[in-house]
Amino acid sequence: MLTNRRFVGLDDYYAVSDFLETLFQPGNRDGNWIRPIWSYMHSHPMLDWGMLGRIRLWEDEGRLVAVAHHESVLGEAFFDVHPDYDRLKPEMLDYACADLARVEPDGQRALTAYISEFDTAFAQHAAARGFQRNPNADRTMMMLETPEGFAPDLKIRDGFRITSLAEENDLVKMDRVLWRGFNHPGEPPVMGVRDRRQMQSSPYFRHDLTLAAVAPNGDFVSFCGMWYEPSNRIALVEPVATDPDYRRLGLGRAVVLEGVRRCAALGARVAFVGSVQEFYRSLGFNPVMAQQAWTWAKAAD
Repeated sequence: MLTNRRFVGLDDYYAVSDFLETLFQPGNRDGNWIRPIWSYMHSHPMLDWGMLGRIRLWEDEGRLVAVAHHESVLGEAFFDVHPDYDRLKPEMLDYACADLARVEPDGQRALTAYISEFDTAFAQHAAARGFQRNPNADRTMMMLETPEGFAPDLKIRDGFRITSLAEENDLVKMDRVLWRGFNHPGEPPVMGVRDRRQMQSSPYFRHDLTLAAVAPNGDFVSFCGMWYEPSNRIALVEPVATDPDYRRLGLGRAVVLEGVRRCAALGARVAFVGSVQEFYRSLGFNPVMAQQAWTWAKAAD
């Protein structure tokens, strides 16, 4: 018998993690999340922990078959579904409109649903329900193949070096490179260190795969987070940032490719990144799937 219920805690976190591992298909064309994205979501400082109970799980005789969820805040919806249960998607979209929508100050409800570009049936249903395409908000997944023996050229400027957080887990340096790397002005607030500690809280976080380029003065000036899932032999690049004062020196390239190389040495055969930036294309990543953005709004009752 099919039932659905809310997400309630750590046991469900692991249940969804395992579910996403079983769903993985090469190329990720079905649009289901890969487990590393779920792991990163739960370590992200922007995650609204108070809203995790809005995540909905569908089960068949106690076996997880579908999940509807946001990523960090209400107003967005993602759908991870076992291929035998595609029929649940209209019900899941209705649920998302009811419980995952953002409520604007004027009472209007707004939602962006993300649907694989290859899932035309679901997209047609969303359109019939009043959703409209918003190509500017699409999310594209790119992929780099990492065959056995993957050994990219890792030239790095004299005086600079690459370290991992297993060797130097300096939260202040980490916070500064991410603050500046994402183009925030000035120096980071003191409370940012708490966010960087949060980023390391996932049970799947790997200090040895999280890398920084270190300048001659000892500062972290480029940063690359890496997530590895051994069961499907896949890696995820997230997040990446370089201090504006140190861009165009090849440091971002070096930390990303070294992170991918380390995952490949562990067994990863592909690496994913959720971006279409030319930077990643220059490293050999190519688009494999776009999660198309479909927007919906309802005026206040």
